[in-house]
This record gives sequence, structure tokens and C-alpha cells, in this order.
Amino acid sequence: MILQLAFVLVAIIIGARLGGIGLGVMGGVGLAILTFGFGLQPTSPPIDVMLMIAAVISAASCMQAAGGLDYMVKLAEKLLRKNPSQVTLLSPIVTYLFTFVAGTGHVAYSVLPVIAEVATETKIRPERPLGIAVIASQQAITASPISAATVALLGLLTGFDITLFDILKITIPATIIGVLVGALFSMKVGKELVDDPEYKKRLAEGYLDTKKVELQDIHNKHHAIISVLIFILATVFIVFFGSFDGLRPSFVVDGETVKLGMSAIIEIVMLSAAALILLLTRTDGIKATQGSVFPAGMQAVIAIFGIAWMGDTFLQGNMLQLTQSIEGVVREMPWLFGIALFAMSILLYSQAATVRALMPLGIALGISPMILIALFPAVNGYFFIPNYPTVVAAINFDRTGTTKIGKYVLNHSFMMPGLVATVVAIALGLLFIKVF
Repeated sequence: MILQLAFVLVAIIIGARLGGIGLGVMGGVGLAILTFGFGLQPTSPPIDVMLMIAAVISAASCMQAAGGLDYMVKLAEKLLRKNPSQVTLLSPIVTYLFTFVAGTGHVAYSVLPVIAEVATETKIRPERPLGIAVIASQQAITASPISAATVALLGLLTGFDITLFDILKITIPATIIGVLVGALFSMKVGKELVDDPEYKKRLAEGYLDTKKVELQDIHNKHHAIISVLIFILATVFIVFFGSFDGLRPSFVVDGETVKLGMSAIIEIVMLSAAALILLLTRTDGIKATQGSVFPAGMQAVIAIFGIAWMGDTFLQGNMLQLTQSIEGVVREMPWLFGIALFAMSILLYSQAATVRALMPLGIALGISPMILIALFPAVNGYFFIPNYPTVVAAINFDRTGTTKIGKYVLNHSFMMPGLVATVVAIALGLLFIKVF
């Protein structure tokens, strides 16, 4: 088993270094080694999760093509520019809402340069709002009803009579409060901008230009608003269907009444939303595939395809040994499983892939489904090593040089806000499952 695990980890590490679809295809290599080299029987690939992600990404891409994301960014810009002194508190709220609505953290790219500029103009250290804004865009993944990670978790816990509402009632308040605590912590990070030596140096050398960030005008504001409303309405429908079983269509199969599964509902609703956006806004379907959302989402699909399939095969092939070796410890201290989720997310760079790869082990170990929901925010650990795209983008957008990778790599601008937000969210989740 140890040798098999070594090959699995090597495949993950090489895939992460390759970037893009590298993680997914290296999962295929790892699966080949497990199957042909060690004789493990491959499990079924996570088709439902992949199709759900594809449906959500289709709708989000159509919204972006219709100008919906640009419209949301414009609204965010107005909010931040009207309240510049509160940029450290407002920025994470903005990026959290963006991710919550769209189901992907990559939508934060558009607003990061605005955050950096508003902070610089107000003489607030840009590291403060940028650091927690990136973390908020990740934390919201585990609270978004349409994110790939939430959908994956819901699919795994369906057999325990867990509804979408059961997940959201824990993760939404836990992650929001965690992000706000992280924002309050960030307000004291580093020296004031006017006293920062790097800022002074760049200012003296004339490195800091005064060119303002100019967001492109929305080609058709009416169409943009329609696309946003359709997408939000589709999300609301999914939440209702996922929270109230009685709303779901039922069918008689072999003499038994069967409710339509959430995977099918999400796929139907989101594909329909994508179609409505294209039809009502007269948007070219080809344009939907050319934005930033579509390729990022498809990378997630390929990552889950390879990594989750490899992970499932490894876990199922060694489940007896794994459960026997760690079952006692994990049952006594289930929070330790949260550390495992956090560590795996650092390697996988994907909340959804982490859920599909490791949550089945938690279920097999007998950890309560509600505890697994409370530990869900632990999958947001990929800020730990500062090379994730949104992290790198935030560093590049800060012209003052305050947002940075530290001398020792791990002492970067996102470490403490990320740890604070994650730990607080998990602690509150464990508290909320006792209250709700």
C-alpha cells in the first residue's frame, strides 16, 4: 500500500507542476500504474460530478459572454470607490459574493486590480485587502450551492439523507464569519503604506505610475442584467430543489417511487439557464467558450476525471488497511481528518478534487456526515503554497510591492489571513452542527 501511495502522490505533484489539465492527465497515469502495475480494479469514474460541473460552467460562461460578469464587476467597483476607507472589509465581501454566485473562484480576477488601485489611492496597504479578498474567493466555494466541491459533497452524502440545505446552513455562516474575522486580522497586517520601505523605494524610483484601472464599458447593459438574473434564478431553483425533497419530480421505477436526483436537477437547470441566456441576450455560443470561466471550469472537469478516479481506485483497493490503521484515532479525534483534507487540497489545488478523493475515506471511517460538513472548509488549503493563479494575480496587481511571497516562501501575504479564515470557519462549523 505504501508503494501505491507513493506513486499516487508523485502523480499529483507532477500534475500540479504541469498546471492546466496536467493534474487530470497525470491522474490517468497514476490510475494506469495502479491498474496494470498493482492489479487494482478501477472504480467508476465520477461522471455525475463532471457533468454537473460542465453544466454550471456552461451557464456561467454564457453569463460572462453576455456581459453579466462585467456588470457585476462594475457594481463592485462603484461600491469600493464610494467607500475607499473600508476597502479591507468590503473587498472580501465582494469576492465572496462573486464566487458564491458563479460557483468558481476564478471570477475574482476581474475585481483584483480595482481593489489594489482603491487601496493605493487611499494609502491603505494593498496587501491587506488583496490577501483576504483572494482567501474569501476560495472560502466561498464551500458555501456556494453550485460549486463543484459542494455538488461533489452533496453527491457523496445523499445516502445519509443530507440535503443541500443541511450543508449550506453550516458552511455559509461559518465561512462568512471566518472571512470577516480574517479581514479584521488583515487590517493590522504589515506597516502602514506610507511607512513601507518597498513602497517608498518604488515611489522614489518613479516605478508607481498614476494610470487608473479602466474597466471596459458593458456593450449591452440590458442583456448583462438579464444574464445575471437568469443565472441567480437558476441557482435559487437549485437551492430549493436541493433543500425540499417534495419539490423534486418523482417516478415509479420497478414499482417503487424514486425522486429525481440532485445531479440531474443541477444539470437540467443549468443547461436550461445557459440556453435562456443565449436566446434572450442573443449571445453567440462560441463567445461563451472564449472567456476566462470556460477554460478554468473545463480544467476542473479534467482534474476531477483523472485525480478523483485515481483516488477512488486507490482508496477502494486499500480501504480495509486504511480503516484498520487509523479508524480508532480518527473516531476519537475527527478534527484530525480536517488536517488531512487541508493537506490534500494543497497538493490537488482543487476543492472538488479533494472532496472526491478523500471524503469517501471519511465516510468509510464512520465519521458523522455533519462533522464532515463542518470540516468541509478545510479543503480551501491551496493558498498555503503561493503559486495558485489568483494568488499570483493579486501579487502582480499590487504595484506597491506590499503583496508578496516572503523570503522563506511560506511567509507570504495570504498565509495568515487564510489560516485565520479557515480555522475560524471549521471551529464555527463544529459549533453550528451542535446548534442547528
